[in-house]
Amino acid sequence: MSMILSASVVRVRDGLPLSASTDYDQSTGMQECRKYFKMLSKKLSQLPDRCTLKTGQYNINFISSLGVSYMMLCTENYPSVLAFCFLDELQKEFITTYNMMKTNTAVRPYCFIEFDNFIQRTKQRYNNTRSLSTKMNLADMQTEIKLRPPYQISMSELGSANGFAHLSVVEYKGTGKISAAPHQRLEPVTLPGIVSFVLSLLCGALNLIRGFHAIESLLQNEGEDFSYVIAFFLGTAACLYQCYLFVYYTGWRNAKSFLTFGLICLCNMYLYELRNLWQLFFHVTVGAFSTLQIRLRQPQGKSPDYNV
Repeated sequence: MSMILSASVVRVRDGLPLSASTDYDQSTGMQECRKYFKMLSKKLSQLPDRCTLKTGQYNINFISSLGVSYMMLCTENYPSVLAFCFLDELQKEFITTYNMMKTNTAVRPYCFIEFDNFIQRTKQRYNNTRSLSTKMNLADMQTEIKLRPPYQISMSELGSANGFAHLSVVEYKGTGKISAAPHQRLEPVTLPGIVSFVLSLLCGALNLIRGFHAIESLLQNEGEDFSYVIAFFLGTAACLYQCYLFVYYTGWRNAKSFLTFGLICLCNMYLYELRNLWQLFFHVTVGAFSTLQIRLRQPQGKSPDYNV
């Protein structure tokens, strides 16, 4: 029998469950699918806005919009057009009922559990396809799915490492490649972080200006040392790379920030004849301050009550 078994509403940013239908089925297949639900919820920010995962006799479908994802589990023979119409209806009702401020500031899981009532009513209606009176919506959804079919997540793309999901590099039409280690969302920017970012840009600009002046001096005086020009431009590159590391998450981010700071120190040691002690102190201090802010601004994690 084709039917919708369960549904949930999840925040895309961190996978926090906001609401879910009450499930009574405790079969082994359902327990396994719940694991897939959790695995996918941790990777929603890396996936396209409309996807399907086939898990044997069950399918997991979800859509994402405005930072919220709507997920559902159904039997493998449940029509895809009905599944996405169901999710679309959940999305419209949730957006109408709750504003983005509430969903973005939610801390505890299932804080919108009252939405379960609407999920259950809609699920019962979609499980009785003869009573559905949404022929026009079905036609529109059928056309939309044909024009932009949901991305099919293969089971080989889901792995298990310490109980967590791992998605390999996949490609989705219209979105390009999704990397196995994409940029993660970082914690909100603080005032000291903004100050360090601006000062790093300032140091980079000062190095760049001095570098051009060194080139002019080199052209006018043949005896000038070209290595000073290289040192100034390396200092500029190091400062700008610190800004990049502060804004974006990359692999080995902390190690890269320390190496970049080391390059800043080396450049200023080499340029000690062209700068006074206050200038050297300013550049090295800004580099150290920026390295600290990069270290403090970590990727966003789950709320402490996520698994409650």
